[in-house]
Amino acid sequence: MPLQIIRQDITKMKVDAIVNTTNEEMVGYSGVDLAVHTAAGPMLDAECAKIRPLGLGNAKITGAYNLDAKYVIHTSGPVWHGGLVGESIILKSCYTESLKLAVANGCESVAFPLISAGAYGYPKDQVLKFAIQVITEFLFEHELNVYLCVYDRKSYEFSRTVFNEIRSFIDDNYVEDLKADYNAEIEWLESRVLPNEIRRRDRETPAPKLCSSMPAPQTEEYSSVKNKTLAEYMKAMDKSFAYKLFDLIDSKGMTDVECYKKANVDKKTFSKIKCNPDTYKPSKQTAVAFAIALELTLDETQDLLASAGLTLSRSFTFDKIIRYYLQKGVYDIFEINEALFEFDQVLLGC
Repeated sequence: MPLQIIRQDITKMKVDAIVNTTNEEMVGYSGVDLAVHTAAGPMLDAECAKIRPLGLGNAKITGAYNLDAKYVIHTSGPVWHGGLVGESIILKSCYTESLKLAVANGCESVAFPLISAGAYGYPKDQVLKFAIQVITEFLFEHELNVYLCVYDRKSYEFSRTVFNEIRSFIDDNYVEDLKADYNAEIEWLESRVLPNEIRRRDRETPAPKLCSSMPAPQTEEYSSVKNKTLAEYMKAMDKSFAYKLFDLIDSKGMTDVECYKKANVDKKTFSKIKCNPDTYKPSKQTAVAFAIALELTLDETQDLLASAGLTLSRSFTFDKIIRYYLQKGVYDIFEINEALFEFDQVLLGC
């Protein structure tokens, strides 16, 4: 998954590079900066002393020492002054310059914190939205796996209204499902707990005999199978997921790259689909990610999923959240992933 939001301590990440949000003197005095310097050990302090100062919005790279990463990319973010002194310009530079450094040093994976969202007071909701936007734009031009480490749920307070709507949608559907189950159970009980008089009459009344000349009900599926061997029937199978996907990409006028980038799917995964179209079977989150990228309707999505033996049911939270956004006509994969993250569901992409 090229961009993934995770709840994790950034110092625990096993990636090529972690990004450290620091001050211009690179001294590791608080927050993420202190945690990174503490985990990396004194040799990081010594290297930072040789390359400081660090200008606002700039980035510099060092070794990672005792961390699981190869490198630490240090960037100095803005102090929040209400958004009135160009904080967003500096913040964008922090993310962009860090990403450039990661690529320049051969990194395939990099983990970011929410830059300036701690002691510097930049609102977490704005940093998160801004980071997703900047990173997404960068990933359209580069192949890189990026993790946004969000340490607490407070970063999502800005979406509380939307999340409440989703929760209501899930609960409403849950109630409807319970009603259906309840009605089915009542019918089942009524069929077995009839008044004695009716039950006796039913026993005394002979069951109607089917006329031997009366043909059995035949569905279209039955008719198509009746006079065929298994081999002949198997030849008439529908297209596999991969071929349906390729057809949809063409019909939408998209390139392969546009589609898998928009779906938050990496190049390696899409190459597997291209090289093994007859046998590739996607996970549900990957299949749904392509449906979102292609802006399919709910019915079109179900059709694409069916080609992989999958479906969006009413029984699972993940499925209901996807149904919510499809019915709303919202196709921003990162907004959907924020909601999935809030409800502790697997994210879209791979």
